[in-house]
Amino acid sequence: MPNIYYNDYLQLDKILNSQEPESAKHNVVAHDEMLFIIIHQTYELWFKQIIYELDSSMDILQKDPIDDNSGELGIVVSRLHRIAEIWKLCIAQIEVLETMRSQDFLEFRNFLTPASGFQSLQFKLIEAKMGLEMMQRHGGEYYKRTGNGGFPKEDYEKISEAEIGRTFKKLLVIWLERMPFLQQQYWEDSQAPQNFWESYQQIFLNSLNEYENKDNRLADFQSIFFKEGNGTFSPTALRSALFIMLYKDFPLFQLPYQLLTVLMDLDEYMSVWRYKHLMMVTRMIGIRVGTGGINKEGKSEGGGSYLEGALRQHRIYREISELATYLIERRNLPHIPVSVSRNLSFER
Repeated sequence: MPNIYYNDYLQLDKILNSQEPESAKHNVVAHDEMLFIIIHQTYELWFKQIIYELDSSMDILQKDPIDDNSGELGIVVSRLHRIAEIWKLCIAQIEVLETMRSQDFLEFRNFLTPASGFQSLQFKLIEAKMGLEMMQRHGGEYYKRTGNGGFPKEDYEKISEAEIGRTFKKLLVIWLERMPFLQQQYWEDSQAPQNFWESYQQIFLNSLNEYENKDNRLADFQSIFFKEGNGTFSPTALRSALFIMLYKDFPLFQLPYQLLTVLMDLDEYMSVWRYKHLMMVTRMIGIRVGTGGINKEGKSEGGGSYLEGALRQHRIYREISELATYLIERRNLPHIPVSVSRNLSFER
């Protein structure tokens, strides 16, 4: 077997020679363009790793059923935690980019038009694969437009396919819906899941303080958990998710709870990244039009406008976070039957 050389294994000749500043092609000295290129190339490498981890996690989650004894759910949770750590690095990279001053950016900015970070195919695929739907997106179809400042046809089609195909969010809903512990077979004859929820609903209403409207909260509770659900999540999936959160300390629920928690973490880190990106863009170019060009109505748009709208709307797992609305104090949790608690423990 031939020896592997570090430089060849990492293909460093390709990587280290892939920075070609546009300013140099115009005989302009713009020192900070090298930093700008490397930062964005690094982002795309991390995005590739995120997609790699996300796809492998979805391969596991779509199994029917997941083998709880094989550690498969633990693998999914571990890979999502890795994605969370990558997002922390992406956030930190913005601080490096902010060492570039506004006028340093202006030295080469106009050479980049109409290229824009808006055109990151991989980032759009991450959003779509995680489960961000068209109706959630700021700007609707604008976000994947074609033409100047937009995507070529083949990239547009890849994003569209990712949106209508399997997503982590869709698979999560299916996984939650088939959680067995709210089925009658696990409950004692004298008790039933519907009795549990009737009891829980009353305890929840009693836990509200004097400033909260109990009638509205009751209507919301019944709508979300028994009639309409919330967003992509069905009432069945939301009852399962809430049950996991309430009884997370049982051994069998520890990994499912970590799964729900890390998804909220990912939402948070992506929001922090968008916020810091927005603040950086505002500092760099104020309210100038972004290098990507026009908005969805064909009018000039400030560079930060799309980022601000995305920050406000692009919360993929908002429904899980909002379950905190319906939690109660641990000390007031209704007791579950021995038959259920036994099945949620390692020793049965």
